[in-house]
Amino acid sequence: MAGPDSYDSCMGTRELEGIAGPLYALPYGEFVAARTAAAKDVAAVGLTAAEQRALAAEVRALPKPSVAAWAVNMLAAHSPEILRELAGLGTSMQAAQDALDAADLRRLAQQRRQLLAGAVKAAHALAAQHGRAISAAVATEVEQTLRAATADPGAAAAVQSGCLLRTLSADGVDVVDLAGAVAVPGSQVAAAPGTGAARGTAGGGAPGARGSEPAARAAHRGEAAGGKSTEQPRLRAVGKAHVAPTPSAVERARTGLEAAEEAAAEADGDARRAAAELAEATAESTRLADEARDLRRRLDVVEAELKGARKRHELAAALAQQTARAADRQRRKEVLARERVLRLGNTPEG
Repeated sequence: MAGPDSYDSCMGTRELEGIAGPLYALPYGEFVAARTAAAKDVAAVGLTAAEQRALAAEVRALPKPSVAAWAVNMLAAHSPEILRELAGLGTSMQAAQDALDAADLRRLAQQRRQLLAGAVKAAHALAAQHGRAISAAVATEVEQTLRAATADPGAAAAVQSGCLLRTLSADGVDVVDLAGAVAVPGSQVAAAPGTGAARGTAGGGAPGARGSEPAARAAHRGEAAGGKSTEQPRLRAVGKAHVAPTPSAVERARTGLEAAEEAAAEADGDARRAAAELAEATAESTRLADEARDLRRRLDVVEAELKGARKRHELAAALAQQTARAADRQRRKEVLARERVLRLGNTPEG
């Protein structure tokens, strides 16, 4: 039977991942109850009673994700192709950065804006379909997380795992902080081919993939020092030795700056156009509101006039009825007078 260590690192992770994945794909409001039920129903072939109790405790300890992380998990569960496309785009952007291809970077930055807009729209729709509409603030966090996935292969693997717990962010300088970001660390799904994100322990990707070479060097240094490989796939470039940047690094930074400046200019243009549209819509709303007020005032006047007209109509109807009766009486008097004249004319005078 496998010992505790082998259980913790191998079987335990596989079993926990198999339970966690479906939990994080559930509607947001169902997570806690489903987690409790899953912990009670833990039963794995090959696990002892003690190991099952340990696994149940791990299931009960699975954190509930933030709403934004849950929305990203909905994409991973129901539209994984969107996340794969973003991860692939991130690899292309890194290749363009390495090649100092500013034109390609600008094109890819435009493509990323379009993909992010579509992905956030899809997240909105999926969240609503699964019982929870997301706010504008949450949508911003979703976009920030997906943008981070295009900047770092580890972040790409995290969002594709479907077990994201919190939002991610990338500043374009340091690697994305993934501490506490995934429910089952070390069990992230493999990213799309070419992204360099690996399944299992980070840094175990194919040779030549983005992010795998630094991990291999770190592992080699660990083996040389103590005979064990380290699980440190991504080394931070900030806060280490004060080494002057090489010309190629400076050129890459300048190329990245140029692309960032152009992207910022385009974003400013988008913002100005949006502001102009807002101003136009505000003016139109004001005009229509003024027109509605004028129409309401006109309606009040017309209703008052209608009320007066109805009263005049009632008075006129009453007067018409009265005069009709008076005319009828006069006609009867006229008939009686004519009959009297006829009778007197036919009577001889004595």
